[in-house]
Amino acid sequence: MSHQDTGRTAPYRIFVAISLPEDVRHAITAAQAELRGALPPECVRWTKPGQFHLTLKFLGGVEVHRLEALSGSVRGACEGLGRLPLRAGQIRFFPTPRHPRVVWVRVQDRFDRLSDLQRAVETATADFTSERPEGTYTGHITLGRCQRIKRPQAESLAKLAAAMENRLLGEWTAETVDIIRSELSSSGSRYTTLATCPLGGQPIECQREG
Repeated sequence: MSHQDTGRTAPYRIFVAISLPEDVRHAITAAQAELRGALPPECVRWTKPGQFHLTLKFLGGVEVHRLEALSGSVRGACEGLGRLPLRAGQIRFFPTPRHPRVVWVRVQDRFDRLSDLQRAVETATADFTSERPEGTYTGHITLGRCQRIKRPQAESLAKLAAAMENRLLGEWTAETVDIIRSELSSSGSRYTTLATCPLGGQPIECQREG
């Protein structure tokens, strides 16, 4: 990871996440489209499919000159954990289906090692963020954030989600953890992967935009 002119560069907005393979992204996009079709467009601000990630930790602003150290710390956290088999399914709502603010897809693993990974990442990034610790972690991919949703619309959304309860939206093995920069704009967030840290291996440095 190489950055120049760090003295005059504003902090980067950073999060750490597991990226999705395309087949899983497509399946989740299809489920999102079904939910979207049941509601007026102003009810929910839907996440763009290219922005689907399994977030492990949001850090907020990180000074550019500290990104190398952050990469090394996350790399160290990942080295002893190994690859992680994951599965996505079940549409859920926060805080409740009757009063939804966030629509999301659950992500789980067989042996509850995803929570171990999240805790390891949280510990590794603690010196790089002022964000509070996650507390109880639930693996999830955000589908949308509710804006102006009324009770009948919330009930329709919950009923449709219940009909998808047993639908598997994808299985994959996570082999890496990404350190991602998020740039906000009027047209939405733009993500750039700054470093990819293999689970159980050495980091692969890259610059991938999306």
